[in-house]
Amino acid sequence: MRLVSVVGARPNFMKLAPVDRELAKRRDVEHVIVHTGQHYDSEMSGAFFEELWIPAPDYHLGVGSGSHATQTAAVLQRLEPILARLRPDLVLVYGDVNSTLAAALVAAKLGLRVGHVEAGLRSGDWTMPEEINRVLTDRLAELLFIPSRDAAVNLAAEGVAVDRVYFVGNVMIDSLCWALPDALARNVPARHGLAQGGYVLVTLHRPSNVDDPATLRLLVDALQCLSREQPVVFPVHPRARERMQAAGLPGTAEGDLRLIEPVGYLDMLGWVAGAKLVVTDSGGLQEETTFLGIPCVTVRPNTERPITCLHGTNRLVAPRRDAILAAARAAARGSPARPVVERWDGRAAERIVRVICDGERFDLDDAPNRAVAISEPRGAAWATADRSVVSTRDGLM
Repeated sequence: MRLVSVVGARPNFMKLAPVDRELAKRRDVEHVIVHTGQHYDSEMSGAFFEELWIPAPDYHLGVGSGSHATQTAAVLQRLEPILARLRPDLVLVYGDVNSTLAAALVAAKLGLRVGHVEAGLRSGDWTMPEEINRVLTDRLAELLFIPSRDAAVNLAAEGVAVDRVYFVGNVMIDSLCWALPDALARNVPARHGLAQGGYVLVTLHRPSNVDDPATLRLLVDALQCLSREQPVVFPVHPRARERMQAAGLPGTAEGDLRLIEPVGYLDMLGWVAGAKLVVTDSGGLQEETTFLGIPCVTVRPNTERPITCLHGTNRLVAPRRDAILAAARAAARGSPARPVVERWDGRAAERIVRVICDGERFDLDDAPNRAVAISEPRGAAWATADRSVVSTRDGLM
């Protein structure tokens, strides 16, 4: 059996890694990796392959940056001859970036089967390019691997046949479980003179937050206010840094707002695991903070991951100074119970491969246990707490 995985951006790499490790156990499977180059610098791409033990891509399309149309068109043009030559049994696409939709479209046009890892997520916000990518990719895919029950509800509402849907769990949590011991061993906060649970971690990169100078100024002002109460660490995405420099931000103010360069996956996970609070607009961090039991404030009007709000530690907030400060202070008053979300157990990739290679089914009815919360908090206490939930490279514990 020949499988092709197509990835292009940082969130894809974290989903690919556990799937590739599971496929490597199958001697009768040839797994070809195509990197579109949508994220192409070492911090956003190469370092993630190294840290997550992903083999070097078999093909690199060198798409680079550009508008949505430019990136999508370039992937369409450059990927088509590769898939036409390889004729794989299945093309796997991941998440919701431009490369995801483009790869699914090329494969479908060539009459190839498509599997979508992290299918069914919906924000309902059609101003987000990612929402368009999600919906169209799910229409093209034959195998829909969903991370949570709400994804099945979304797909059913769109008329998707239930026999295309597989409730496998969240592959992002697979990567987190695999990498967490190494991330903690790096002692990232201590290297910067900070204590576990003694800082706020911030990531902001979405156009709705960083492209408008007035909105960006409000956000930076809120962060500066937070930094007067405790250190605020902000690894600045290149897009955000460019916009901040153009607006003359952050300017001078009292407090401890630390703008640092983007970091790799392991260092970022170390920052997240040690934070008292995370302020973000990232989808992945909503999931990671839920799993770790760390309060999270998401600066967005909606989320494609509502389970992180219903059963997790996440709360949505408008990009206003007073709203952010109120939510941050409320969220940071105490460490919540760490939710246990069904099938967020480090074994999602194993289930995906069993579907592909063995023809198994994983239905909603096979997982009767809904998300629950356990009394033991995580967050900053993780470094010293029992980590028996975490899988290792030698197998699941």
